[in-house]
Amino acid sequence: MSYYLNSEQHLDPGPIYVRENGQLHMVSLARGGVRSSLKRPSPFRLFPKGFSVELCMNREDDTAQKEKTDHFIFTYTREGNLRYSAKSLFSLVLGFISDNVDHIDSLIGFPEQIAEKLFSAAEARQKFTQPGAGLRALQKFTEAYGNLVLCSLCLRNRYLVISEKLEEIKSFRELTRLDLSCCKLGDEHELLEHLTSEALSSITELHLKDNCLSDAGVRKMTAPVRVMKRGLENLTLLDLSCNPDITDAGIGYLISFRKLNHLDISGTGLKDIKTVKHKLQTHIGLVHSKVPLKEFDHGNCKTEGWADQVVLQWDRLIVEALKPPSVPEPRMTPQYFYPNRALVGASRMCALADTHMNSSGKLQFYKEKALDCHGPLLKHEASSNPESKNNKKRTFEESEQEQNNSSQASKQKYVCLAVEDWDLLNSY
Repeated sequence: MSYYLNSEQHLDPGPIYVRENGQLHMVSLARGGVRSSLKRPSPFRLFPKGFSVELCMNREDDTAQKEKTDHFIFTYTREGNLRYSAKSLFSLVLGFISDNVDHIDSLIGFPEQIAEKLFSAAEARQKFTQPGAGLRALQKFTEAYGNLVLCSLCLRNRYLVISEKLEEIKSFRELTRLDLSCCKLGDEHELLEHLTSEALSSITELHLKDNCLSDAGVRKMTAPVRVMKRGLENLTLLDLSCNPDITDAGIGYLISFRKLNHLDISGTGLKDIKTVKHKLQTHIGLVHSKVPLKEFDHGNCKTEGWADQVVLQWDRLIVEALKPPSVPEPRMTPQYFYPNRALVGASRMCALADTHMNSSGKLQFYKEKALDCHGPLLKHEASSNPESKNNKKRTFEESEQEQNNSSQASKQKYVCLAVEDWDLLNSY
C-alpha cells in the first residue's frame, strides 16, 4: 500500500471520465480532495506529443523528391459516383521492385513471364533512361534473358543515339539482326570492334551501309572469323554499300564468311568488277543479281523485343534535348508534334547513299540455293530461257574445277598472316 501511495506521487493518471445518466463527465481529482501537495514531474514520453505512426510506403521522401505512390484505383460508376478500390498486392510489389530495379543482384532463374511485366513496369517509370542506374538495370535483364530483351535492333541514321547510349547498346546480347546504316561510324569506332565479340556472334543480318568504312575496317571485322573461327561466323546477309573506300582488297576478306547468302557492295570503290564477281562466285557461291533484291530494302530490319519502346525513349529524349528552348515551333513541321514518326522518317533518308547507288550501279549478290525463296523474279527469267540451264551447268562445273585447283593455294594464303593481322589478334 505504501508503494502504491509513493508511486501515485510520480505518476499522472490523467483525466478520469464517469458516465452518469447517459452522459459522460470528467471528474477532477482536486474536487475529491485527493491532490498531492508535491509538484509532480512531467511524465516521460518515448515520442513527442504530435507524433503519429505512418506506413513507410505512404510517407514522402523530401530529400529525393519522389512522387507519392497511389495505391488505389479510382473509377466512376454509371450514376457518376466516384468509386475506389485497392490495388493488388502483386501490383504494389511489382511497382516497388521496378522503382529499385537497379539494386537487384541478379535475375538469372527468374520466370520470364514475371520478368517481362517487371521490365514493362520499369520502362513505364523510364528507369532505363536514367544515367548510371538505367545501364545497371538493363544489364541485369540482358544477362538473364538475352534475345528476349532485344532480338533485332534498327539504328539506321541514329548516330546520336549511338554516341549517347553506346554502353547501353553494347549490353544487348544474342542479337540476330542489326542495322547501323548511315551512322558514319568509321573504321576505329568502338561499336565496330564490339561486333566481333562473343556477345554478338549470333548476328545473321548486318547492315553497314554508308559508314565511312575502308579496307582496314573490313579486315578488322573479319579477322576473328578468318583466324579463330569466331565472331560473325553465322552471318548470312551483309550490306556494305555506299562505302567508297572499300576496294577489291577489302572484298577479298569477305570470302571468310562461308554462310553468306546475300551481299550488297554497291557504291564501293571497286576497280575490277569482273574479277570480284568471279572471286565471289568461285569461293562462296554468290551470283550477281540483275534485279534489286528485296532483302536490302531496310524494311525487314526493325527493333523487336522487350526494349523496343526503350529505344524510342532514348530517341525522344535526344530529339527534345536538341530543340531550341525558346523558339516557337512552326506548324508546318509535323516532327515537333510527332517525334516518333519524324524520327522513323528521318531514319529512312540517306542522300549520300542514293548518290553512290546511282553512280556505281547495283552490285547485289545471292546464292543460287536460296533462289527459290528469295528470287522469284530471277527464277521466272531462268525458266523463260532454255539455254540458261545449260550455261548454269557449265559455269558450275568450271567453278568446281577452279575451286579444286586453287584449294591448296587458298589454304596457304589464309594460313600466312600479315604482321597487321597478328597485331590485331593480340588486341583481343
